[in-house]
Amino acid sequence: MTDTTITQLPLKPGSWALDASHAQVGFAVRHLGVAKVRGRFADVDAKLTIGATLEETAVEATIGIASIDTGNPDRDAHVLSAELVDVERRPTMAFRSTGVRGVAGDWVLDGDLTIGDVTRPITLDVELGGIADFVDGTRHAGFEARGELRRKDFGIDFGPLNAMLGDVVKIELDLEFVEPS
Repeated sequence: MTDTTITQLPLKPGSWALDASHAQVGFAVRHLGVAKVRGRFADVDAKLTIGATLEETAVEATIGIASIDTGNPDRDAHVLSAELVDVERRPTMAFRSTGVRGVAGDWVLDGDLTIGDVTRPITLDVELGGIADFVDGTRHAGFEARGELRRKDFGIDFGPLNAMLGDVVKIELDLEFVEPS
């Protein structure tokens, strides 16, 4: 079998800026073990630095937890309260990549996720959705990433409510970046 390990991304080296109008961070978590509650975060900032090699490529992102939207304002307020996530103590989530791997077009992004004062490793499966030239002359690249985390690993323990809410939180990111000039 031929080694199909990828050593670089098919993108121009440099600092790619997030196109915030084409960025979404979503999540899903089980409720009562029978259904999923889905939501998203509106406050997302990210930077993609493309290097000459994968070892020189990096991603950083920050998400404002207070920007949660599950489609139910009362539920959002409860999730943000000190009883659950405690947004006063955990105002942001921050991701910093530690490595990018690729084999035959399947990308994996390893990194550290920090929620409040707890940092844990996380792995995201990444798909390059495509690269397109816009009418204004800018070039955009779109990515989808999926992964999961365990909320208890980050100290988010809901006490007597634990049985109501799943521990595994599935995350899905759709991010579009603009090529540096």
